[in-house]
Amino acid sequence: MEILKTSQFDTLEGALTPEGIEFVLYPAGPLIRTFAYGIDLLAQAFIIVIVIISSSLLRNALGVWLYLILIFCVDWFYHVICELAFRGQSLGKRIMGLRVVRADGAPVDPASSFLRNLLRFADTFFFCYHIAFVTMLASRGFKRLGDWAGNTLVVYTPRSLALPRRLNTDWLSALSPLVPPLPLSYDEKQALLMFARRYPLLGEARANEIAAAYAGSLRNAAPENAEGGAGGAVPDAAYLLGIARKLAGEIPAANDGKVI
Repeated sequence: MEILKTSQFDTLEGALTPEGIEFVLYPAGPLIRTFAYGIDLLAQAFIIVIVIISSSLLRNALGVWLYLILIFCVDWFYHVICELAFRGQSLGKRIMGLRVVRADGAPVDPASSFLRNLLRFADTFFFCYHIAFVTMLASRGFKRLGDWAGNTLVVYTPRSLALPRRLNTDWLSALSPLVPPLPLSYDEKQALLMFARRYPLLGEARANEIAAAYAGSLRNAAPENAEGGAGGAVPDAAYLLGIARKLAGEIPAANDGKVI
């Protein structure tokens, strides 16, 4: 599969299959991945408790070595086994609606899964989880070191409740529409509408951070006396949402709010 890059101010990843079918991957951010990882830690702790109880009952017959081996396997191979057996989903990822895939959208393979989880030790060195947070926030697609090594992404599943499939124009109707200062291409319109759809998941600070680069280029292209022009005081995210409001109003009613 060929990897396609979406707009410079968005975090979406596009992929193109050998058959020429283009689709979009939705990388999951640090917050929801933290919740998934927390659930997995609880699952591992539960398995370890079961192992300890079982080993205590069978210690005289099997010895302590089996207990140590099982603890090692749970600690190091829980995520690998889950990702390979359940199509890239551990228990935590399944509950949160996430999945591990290769960077081109293909299912995760044993080598990629092993590498990404082997580097988990480096991402959480001495339980310093800020290493993983920094690498995710500093990379496109929210990749930690393990994802870079294994060439993988953690993405939302199509059925994830956290990712709306339609553009909700109800809340956009409260915004004032802004006319783009220059004609936009089809891809630019799609990126703006996708940004509006994902805005409720981002939060104001993150949305302004993502919108800064593209909003700045649009402002520079606008005349000084135009609404939202270079001298406007509208925040970057609000500026792009205003343009998205204008674009959403141009979508025919027959499309039922779908991003076209």
